[in-house]
Amino acid sequence: MFRRHLISLAALYLTAASPLAVMAQGKDIKIAHIYSKTGPLEAYGKQTQVGLMMGLDYATGGTMTVGGRKIVVIEKDDQGKPDLGKNLLAAAYGDDKVDLAVGPTASPVALAMLPVAEEYKKILLVEPAVADSITGDKWNKYIFRTGRNSSQDAIANAVAVDKDGVSIVTMAQDSAFGRDGVKAFKEALKKSKLVHEEYLPPATTDFTAGAQRMIDKLKGQPGRKIIFIIWAGGNPFKIADMDLKRYGIEIATGGNILPAMVAYKQFPGMEGAAYYYFGMPKNPVNDAMVASHYQQFKSPPDFFTAGGFSSAMALVTALKKTNGDTSANKLISAMEGMSFDTPKGKMTFRKEDHQAMQSMYHFKIKLDPAFAWGVPELIREIKPEEMNVPIRNKR
Repeated sequence: MFRRHLISLAALYLTAASPLAVMAQGKDIKIAHIYSKTGPLEAYGKQTQVGLMMGLDYATGGTMTVGGRKIVVIEKDDQGKPDLGKNLLAAAYGDDKVDLAVGPTASPVALAMLPVAEEYKKILLVEPAVADSITGDKWNKYIFRTGRNSSQDAIANAVAVDKDGVSIVTMAQDSAFGRDGVKAFKEALKKSKLVHEEYLPPATTDFTAGAQRMIDKLKGQPGRKIIFIIWAGGNPFKIADMDLKRYGIEIATGGNILPAMVAYKQFPGMEGAAYYYFGMPKNPVNDAMVASHYQQFKSPPDFFTAGGFSSAMALVTALKKTNGDTSANKLISAMEGMSFDTPKGKMTFRKEDHQAMQSMYHFKIKLDPAFAWGVPELIREIKPEEMNVPIRNKR
């Protein structure tokens, strides 16, 4: 009798628990996307948001569900302000009870947000902020990054300009993005000579004084002379108005968003290395993103669209591995060393610092009347294994 009573109680418990189990499984996966909806990097942020949503749709086969759980994205505008981004992430984790977060756009905002992820013990997938320190000395185990870092940019661009007999000055914004970029670029140079580093306020519009200092440093140098630009937003190519050709000075830079690359038409033959351009990668994911973007917007996807899409592919790949379990430890175990498909081909999160190892693209600018911008013609894909990207954290 007593045994039958225990069995009945157990059956009752299981029957009562089953709906709760179903409810737990069906609970939404809440993702905060914190980015620059407004502010100096608004164009970058909006592209990332488009790519993220497009990528989530693609990766889930149009269902927006993983492991029986619906994905819900909550958007927040950091305006490019570090303190605001930090507070928004804390509110997302604490008040909105999001499972994880994606963003932000600007490196100073990302650096302010990193300790918040550690405090709340929740994942922050950084996209597209670039500064090396994000996965370097400011990193913690809750941070993953699909975006490229400054070292990946720098090493790839060194492939394009690092040759014997070349003198280089760098022009960069006086920010974590700019200074980390120059530091990594300088470390990557093996053959050419860096003769000057020029740092200007991030919101600079008048480049006259800076351009003159760079000309003075280069004009007396023998051989090929290059100003290498690391810049986000604005139009640093105004320095070309200083008649650089008179001194035999060239400009080199990395890739950028299509509106910014309109200025590249002034520099046919200019070489550099890009994170992404829609015509360069050849793989099914990129084909699908390009086709979908043309269908929705009547235009090609841009630089940061690919980044947002890649972050979505990483998230869904990880969530499928955990069957929708969003606990940080489960996600960290799933994501460390994880490979996933993106519009750039396969990426892999490095175990040591959670930086996504990825291809970059050596290009030369050509003029094509069909496009409003200078077209980056692919010279060659620089594979992840070709780039000795330093591990800069203290794990």
